[in-house]
Amino acid sequence: MTDSRPKGSDAILTPANIVTLVRICLVPVFVAVLISPWPEWIGYDWLDQWKSWIAAAVFVIISCTDWLDGYLARKRNEVTDFGKFMDPLADKILVIAALLVLVELRALPSWVVLIIVAREFIVSGVRMVAANKGEVIAASWYGKFKTVFQMIAIVLFVVKENTVILEWSSSAYGALYALSWLIMAIALVLTIVSMLDYISKARHLIGFKPRKGSATEQAAAKAQESAVEERVIQKASAKGVTLGTAESCTGGLIAATLTDVPGASAALAGGIVSYANEVKRDRLGVDAQTLEDKGAVSEEVACQMASGARRELSVDVAVSVTGIAGPGGAVPGKPVGTVWIGVSSHLGTSARLHHFDGDRDAVRRQTVEAALGVMLEEIEKI
Repeated sequence: MTDSRPKGSDAILTPANIVTLVRICLVPVFVAVLISPWPEWIGYDWLDQWKSWIAAAVFVIISCTDWLDGYLARKRNEVTDFGKFMDPLADKILVIAALLVLVELRALPSWVVLIIVAREFIVSGVRMVAANKGEVIAASWYGKFKTVFQMIAIVLFVVKENTVILEWSSSAYGALYALSWLIMAIALVLTIVSMLDYISKARHLIGFKPRKGSATEQAAAKAQESAVEERVIQKASAKGVTLGTAESCTGGLIAATLTDVPGASAALAGGIVSYANEVKRDRLGVDAQTLEDKGAVSEEVACQMASGARRELSVDVAVSVTGIAGPGGAVPGKPVGTVWIGVSSHLGTSARLHHFDGDRDAVRRQTVEAALGVMLEEIEKI
C-alpha cells in the first residue's frame, strides 16, 4: 500500500482512463488501415502502396498513448483501480491484434504469435492465483522492455514488406528484413525471460517451494530479526548512542521490534509513525514540494524523514522507511515491494533503494530486517 492513497482511486472517467479507452478503440482502426482495401473505396488506388506506412504511423500513435495515460495518472495523482486493470489490457489487445494481422498477411510466422500469446496466458494465470491468495507479483524491467521491443518489431514487420522499399533498393530491404528479425528475436527472448521471472516470483504459490510466511519461515525470520535487533541495542547501549525511527509503510514495526529487546530503553528514544504525507510534512519537516514532485516513496523523502526524526527526537541515529508494501498502490516505476530506507547521524544522511518480494507481511518483515541492518551499520561507524 502506498503511503497516501491517490485521489480518485475509485474513479473511472479520469483523463488517463479516457486515453486508455481511446487506445483500445483505435485498435480496429489500425487493423482496418492495414488490411482493408480502403484506397480503392475512396478512389485513390495510388495510396495502396503506402498503406503499410500509414498503418505503422497509426500503430506508433496508439503506442504513444500508453506513455500519455501513465503520465496523466501520475501528474494528476489519479492512479485508479480501473486504470491499473485496463492499461496493461490495452497493451495486450494492441500487440496481439497487430501480430494476428501480420500472420494473416503472411509477414510473420504463427509460432512467434504462439509464444507471445502463451506467455500472456501463463502470466495472467499466475497473477490470478496470486490475487486469489492476496498477493501481488511485482512487475520487473524484463516485462517493460519486452513490450517496447515487441512494439518496435511490429512496426518494422508492418513496413518491411512494403513494395516501395523493395523497388527502391534491394539492399535496403535486406537490411530492414534483418533488423526486423533481430528486434523480434530480442522481444521473444525477453518474453520468455519475463515469463520465467513471474513464475520464479510465484513459485511459492504454485507448489515449487513452501509458501512465504509459513510457520517454519516465520520462525527462522523471527530468529534472524531478533539477532539483528539485539545487536542494535547492545551496540548502541555500549557506545551510548541514542536511536529513533520514522516509519511509514511499517507503521511502527521497527520501534516495536527494538522494544522487544530487554533493556531497549537504554538506547531507543522513540519513533514517529508518519503514514500520511501530512505527518511527514508537519512532524518530520519533509518538504511539501518534494512530496509533490518526487512522491512519498523516494530517496529525497526518505532522507528528509530520517533527518527530521533525528532532529525531533534528539537522537544520535535515526532510520526511516517509506515504501509500497501492497497488495495495491503500485505505480509505473514503483512496483509493490519498492522501499526506500534512510539513515541519519552526525556522519551524514543517506537512503538506499530496496526491492522486496512476497506479500504485504513479507515486504514489511523484510523492511524491518533491512532497516535494523542499516541502523546497526551506522552505529558501528560512530
